[in-house]
Amino acid sequence: MSVQIAPVKMADMELRDVKSEKPPESLSVAAVPEVPAVLVAVSPTEPEISPIPALSLPMKGAPASAMKRTDPTLRPKDGGDEAGSPEGAVSEAPRTVKKIQFADQKREFNKRPTKIGRRSLSRSISQSSTDSYSSAASYTDSSDDETSPRDKQQKNSKGSSDFCVKNIKQAEFGRREIEIAEQEMPALMALRKRAQGEKPLAGAKIVGCTHITAQTAVLIETLGALGAQCRWAACNIYSTLNEVAAALAENGVAVFSWKGESEDDFWWCIDRCVNVEGWQPNMILDDGGDLTHWIYKKYPNMFKKIKGIVEESVTGVHRLYQLSKAGKLCVPAMNVNDSVTKQKFDNLYCCRESILDGLKRTTDMMFGGKQVVVCGYGEVGKGCCAALKAMGSIVYVTEIDPICALQACMDGFRLVKLNEVIRQVDIVITCTGNKNVVTREHLDRMKNGCIVCNMGHSNTEIDVASLRTPELTWERVRSQVDHVIWPDGKRMVLLAEGRLLNLSCSTVPTFVLSITATTQALALIELYNAPEGRYKQDVYLLPKKMDEYVASLHLPTFDAHLTELSDEQAKYLGLNKNGPFKPNYYRY
Repeated sequence: MSVQIAPVKMADMELRDVKSEKPPESLSVAAVPEVPAVLVAVSPTEPEISPIPALSLPMKGAPASAMKRTDPTLRPKDGGDEAGSPEGAVSEAPRTVKKIQFADQKREFNKRPTKIGRRSLSRSISQSSTDSYSSAASYTDSSDDETSPRDKQQKNSKGSSDFCVKNIKQAEFGRREIEIAEQEMPALMALRKRAQGEKPLAGAKIVGCTHITAQTAVLIETLGALGAQCRWAACNIYSTLNEVAAALAENGVAVFSWKGESEDDFWWCIDRCVNVEGWQPNMILDDGGDLTHWIYKKYPNMFKKIKGIVEESVTGVHRLYQLSKAGKLCVPAMNVNDSVTKQKFDNLYCCRESILDGLKRTTDMMFGGKQVVVCGYGEVGKGCCAALKAMGSIVYVTEIDPICALQACMDGFRLVKLNEVIRQVDIVITCTGNKNVVTREHLDRMKNGCIVCNMGHSNTEIDVASLRTPELTWERVRSQVDHVIWPDGKRMVLLAEGRLLNLSCSTVPTFVLSITATTQALALIELYNAPEGRYKQDVYLLPKKMDEYVASLHLPTFDAHLTELSDEQAKYLGLNKNGPFKPNYYRY
């Protein structure tokens, strides 16, 4: 038996306004009528606290030496649905053939002009967060006007003008963001509540230089609740949330920061925080060391009167140790970066979540099957590698430390030299805190379309300055995304001009920042209230007892319950029942 299939010629369709003849009430399956085309265009239209006494800080326990460290969419128009009858007949409502039209044929697509403005090409005094040359254009939110905040006369509702932000009128929106962040920062809110009676930072004049986000705003306002006066600038020219800075200014904080600062703006803001007539700071809270270095270089007499420095980044801590080694550190400093509650939580878990967020927002890329090289396998590198591996990426690691290198191998990553894989990888991520990790030679050898970004604090890891040459063309694609084009047409995708990816291009998890911010607050309390002689002119780690206290403040969020040692168990281990439970040399 043979079956022949006769060719069927599709009926010609006309794009004009005609009403189709109404079909019969029912059609047999054998009769197949000509079906009109329907083409329609649619116009766009209070937690449990550790048994440690309330703010019984500063601690008077172990001596300090024990703590010292070495387009519109198209959709079918409603109606005309087909329905099958019990007899197998098909009934159809009348349909209309319509022309394809735009909502407004004369309307042109809007293009937002790129803002062009001069940016200072002066080298950074600190060789850190502004070490490379900045972009030739100032890229800020397209909704912002062209006037520099430095040229505006703004006042908050109380009549104060001791601030410089993008737009003070955005304060209400920023306040909402801060209130959301407060819900995810239980420890800082607990500190505020417990400090209602006592003000452990009364008399403290804190000058700070950190990322200005909703999370750090909660920290700044907590320090104020603890009795401190604060003046603040940003440690990164891209990470400031303008509405949050406005909310802080409205609340009376002297904040000098806006998203998209120039190099000159960056240092001007820091200087405005420091150089105020009749105001002598006595505490520094820094992220990257720029503020510390500025005061040290420009205002040495002021620097000598500082009671303590709290630093939270690899870059800033490294510079503090350099000053200490040279005998030039005349102020005790607290290394928060290497505290357990900073390094094992912020560096690891924060980066594990935010690396994917930053890459997705800027490139819309898919991670599955992509070849990625992560330079550095410290806590930041570990977090980045874990996230990318979980998404199906093929991950290579470069490392100088044999212990970290062995950890990378045991975690299933291929340990390589950057030169070995630079021609084949799709993404390059730096996480070292070092300089010139990715050089011009590496950049020249990358394949077309390679994405290059940095997850370390300092923008020195990628040699961006070497790309500012006449033969290379820079093309802005979207906010914080540049194409760098070689003469042969090869394109490299550079994110945030080599600056910190997650805080420049996305956001970071609030809860993790709560841990770090609480650690910073307790470090400030400890240094400010420490009796004379406890801390010498050196760099110290946060006492282990404080690390444990910070962790305990966050456990109620998870409805977590600690096991308590019996007297016999505590005696057997040689521990105090209330801690500390690990020696300072213990590595988690």
